[in-house]
Amino acid sequence: VQLVESGGGLVQPGGSLRLSCAASGFTLRNYVMSWYRQAPGKERELVARISSAGGSTNYADLVKGRFTISRDNAKNTVDLQMNSLEPEDTAVYYCNARHRISSGIDYWGQGTQVTVSS
Repeated sequence: VQLVESGGGLVQPGGSLRLSCAASGFTLRNYVMSWYRQAPGKERELVARISSAGGSTNYADLVKGRFTISRDNAKNTVDLQMNSLEPEDTAVYYCNARHRISSGIDYWGQGTQVTVSS
């Protein structure tokens, strides 16, 4: 089982990044997928979540209207499009998979760094 994030980097305020999470070793369509982030000195927080079939999404208030989560179960990928980035969005972003029935089955990626700075 593996979740591998990519797409992080350094971007100026107001810019955009697209994060991608590639899943392997399990059937993605059976999992609720989420993106979390953790800034230095802060707790990990939920950024966005998408249901197993992709019909429902939830966002943290701080990113609503700026971030969009999407998934492609056929390609085993989950993306996070981030627009209008702010310095406060600087964090390590993690991909999470949680089984849609057995919530104790839970996987994490290694994280990808996003830095928003001029």
